[in-house]
Amino acid sequence: MLAKINSACVPGIDACRVTVEVDIANGMPSFSIVGLPDTAIKESRDRIRSAIKNSGFDFPTKRITVNLAPADVKKEGAGFDLPIAVAILVATNTLQTEKYKDYIICGELSLNGEVKPIKGALPIALSFSKARRNKILIPFDNIQEAAIVKETDAYPAANLKEVADFLNGQVEIKPKKIDAARLFKKNSRCRLDFSDVKGQDHVKRGLEIAAAGSHNVLLIGPPGSGKSMLAKRLPTILSDMNIEESLETSKIHSVAGLLPPKKGLIAARPFRSPHHTISDCALTGGGTYPNPGEISLAHNGVLFLDELPEFKRNVLEVMRQPLEDQTITISRVAGTLTYPARFMLVAAMNPCPCGFFTDPKKECRCTPAQIQKYLSKISGPLLDRLDIHLEVPRLNYEQLTKRTETETSSQIKERVDRARGIQRQRYRKEGFLFNAFLESKELERYCQLGTEGQELLKMAILELGLSARAYDKVLKVARTIADLDAKGTLEACHISEAIGYRSLDRNLWV
Repeated sequence: MLAKINSACVPGIDACRVTVEVDIANGMPSFSIVGLPDTAIKESRDRIRSAIKNSGFDFPTKRITVNLAPADVKKEGAGFDLPIAVAILVATNTLQTEKYKDYIICGELSLNGEVKPIKGALPIALSFSKARRNKILIPFDNIQEAAIVKETDAYPAANLKEVADFLNGQVEIKPKKIDAARLFKKNSRCRLDFSDVKGQDHVKRGLEIAAAGSHNVLLIGPPGSGKSMLAKRLPTILSDMNIEESLETSKIHSVAGLLPPKKGLIAARPFRSPHHTISDCALTGGGTYPNPGEISLAHNGVLFLDELPEFKRNVLEVMRQPLEDQTITISRVAGTLTYPARFMLVAAMNPCPCGFFTDPKKECRCTPAQIQKYLSKISGPLLDRLDIHLEVPRLNYEQLTKRTETETSSQIKERVDRARGIQRQRYRKEGFLFNAFLESKELERYCQLGTEGQELLKMAILELGLSARAYDKVLKVARTIADLDAKGTLEACHISEAIGYRSLDRNLWV
């Protein structure tokens, strides 16, 4: 007998419908699966056999053929265990109903018939939310993320026996519904705040400008000066994610299997901080079957690279294209996938190999040649994509013990939101939103300078040694500073402050 069950797989971050076809015929007992399955699916034969037997059903001692259609799409993961088991029960007349035709069924089975969680439950629920079949049977542990989608009825599956009884009409399983707005508000809370940081007012100002214009930042300072502490608080002053951004980010984490349990939705902007020993594949994504990497997991958030010169050169260079295109395309034998990668890059580094070149208390023992070699580990093209360079000095005893009220993240965020609102209105017809993405033509249109500003910028290029690539960066940052001041034109004070954020271009150290 032939049975067909509707299921799904997730190549990339969008789900694809898969029809699980099972044919049971007379002949020598066998169990074969075709349709480009990966190793996890091929190994499901033993899991399914044990799960059916341990759930109290008879496993047919016949020739079983399973086809996963369409046959030209590579399938991976253990999410086809449950639909294959249900199809076998249908083919053997254990399930004598056609109720299963109304559902998309996904889930991994344990040997005792328990339904275990899968990756990509949220993309599956979103992809079928507006389809004719918008009912899904999903593992109980995935119900939080699937139930967020209003248009989809998500039914939690605990074990194979319960699923069979439900499809036979013997037990009732009610669809789970979650208030997405309430969950979004609950998960958007953050414990970190800029008021925790003592001193470093000029660094906070620089990060405020970076957040307002979506500029990439480089923090330079001795060990223990607070670079990591400041970077971790940057997401708290970025504009709140809307529900579309939240779902897009949550889909990526769901595919990677990193969606926090019982949360179902990522409402706070992600902050990813990979170790400097990371490979280029882990950073950008990939593997035998392409999976999202750190730059995609940081989508709509912040990617923090601490100890920047310690990263391998090839790892840093692969970020150049995603920083420009805001997407990353991964090509492997199994297929080519494109993941979103719109993030703010925040990098931190010491000023020299020993770390104490700018420290007033500790003597640096590095030679100028060693310092130059250390700084040259960061290539010019990558440095070109870091708009703001901030020097983070060590705090003295008075600054550490001084008790003064400092601005909270919410106070800074109010100014950032106003500046971003100005940019959205200005660039609503340009195809981008923030000053960091201005190109040469847009710079001429939106960053016009007065006589005093032109003279100041000319002096910076001629006397301070600013490079040609730094010219555009200064204009972009100055445009953001003007937006924070709610000024339509760039003034000399905006240019002057922007020049101060290009310390590496000014060759202050070597």
